[in-house]
Amino acid sequence: MRMKRIAYILLFPLLLVSCGTRSGYFKMGGRFLHMNQGELYVYSPDGGINGLDTIKIEAGRFSYEKPCSKPSTLIVIFPNFSTQPIFAESGEAVEVKADASHLKEMEVEGTKDNELMTKFRKQIASASPPEELKYAIQFINDHPESVVSTYLLNRYLVQTESPDYKQAAKLLPILMKEQPDNVMLGRLQRQLNELGTLTIGGKLPKFSAKDVKGKAVNNATLQGKSVVIINAWANWSYESLDIQRALNDAVKAGKIAALGICIDANPKEIRQSLERDDIDFPNVCDGKLLNTPLLKTFGLTTIPDNIVIRNGKVTERNITANTIRQRYGTD
Repeated sequence: MRMKRIAYILLFPLLLVSCGTRSGYFKMGGRFLHMNQGELYVYSPDGGINGLDTIKIEAGRFSYEKPCSKPSTLIVIFPNFSTQPIFAESGEAVEVKADASHLKEMEVEGTKDNELMTKFRKQIASASPPEELKYAIQFINDHPESVVSTYLLNRYLVQTESPDYKQAAKLLPILMKEQPDNVMLGRLQRQLNELGTLTIGGKLPKFSAKDVKGKAVNNATLQGKSVVIINAWANWSYESLDIQRALNDAVKAGKIAALGICIDANPKEIRQSLERDDIDFPNVCDGKLLNTPLLKTFGLTTIPDNIVIRNGKVTERNITANTIRQRYGTD
């Protein structure tokens, strides 16, 4: 009996390791070719992480563990500013393998959803944008039970420079039927409903607010330029901060007018951040997070999100920092 107890004591830690990681946590680790040292950043669009975490790469390897009580999506930001999703589950661990020069072919092993995403990455590695969209829609139809489909629907049909809200609205009920407890799908449904208030071709609505310096901001503030870009952002989202910087360069060059809407909780900290980065256009931060009224006024639903207004009418949504730099000569 004593020998059995000793054997159990010795075996138990091995069982814990073989099952991935400790309960209530998610772990990812891995290695990179052609990247010996550096940093990765990670954030979560669905609340899996508060803010932005940093992951150190040393000798081509990294390890990261976070508390995880429910499934969540993590967005990893690489040194070249490209992003890839990792799907976290409590008590699970994944292994990442990637070549830093071919991140589109990154492999993630350890859970079904991450392995499905790996197959999708390989499928689109050399595909054209129209082909990527076709493959994404096919994946969603083939795997409505997977959180990967939720990510792809948002990535390719909603948060894109050429959104297809009609197709998104068609696919969303299929996913909701298979994933009734997925809160992200409920959020997407609300977003699609609210997007109807300001669509492509709609006029810039009347608005009035105060920026972080206490100055009045309204329609008149944005007059004088044929192009206006309104950007929803947060300090924890590198992608939205990059858009802010690109907008700032374009504003200083006299190419556009811009308005930022920050969803962070502390307006004082945001004012200091804007001063530090020498952001030269109006920014509103009322501390109401995603409940700030201006988001609904402009049909902005997530971070990052933006609308482009030409001659008083909305012409585009969700343009990237690179698009801004290329189009308005700020490279």
